[in-house]
Amino acid sequence: MEHHIVVEKLCKCANRKKMPRIKTLDDKEDALRVARAWAQQCNESFCGEHEFDVVEVDNNFVISVGEGSY
Repeated sequence: MEHHIVVEKLCKCANRKKMPRIKTLDDKEDALRVARAWAQQCNESFCGEHEFDVVEVDNNFVISVGEGSY
């Protein structure tokens, strides 16, 4: 079964770094691990204007983008 990691919306930093909006993995645990690492990388390397978090939605993972700094 495929599990998708989807970025809710791309901020200016994500667009500037040409970050993909979706990734697909076959294993759910791997998808969660990658989603968490991806969100953490965004929090640590982007400008700090937004906060990134991971939310599970129907066996997929959404990287949510909230206002405020990490």
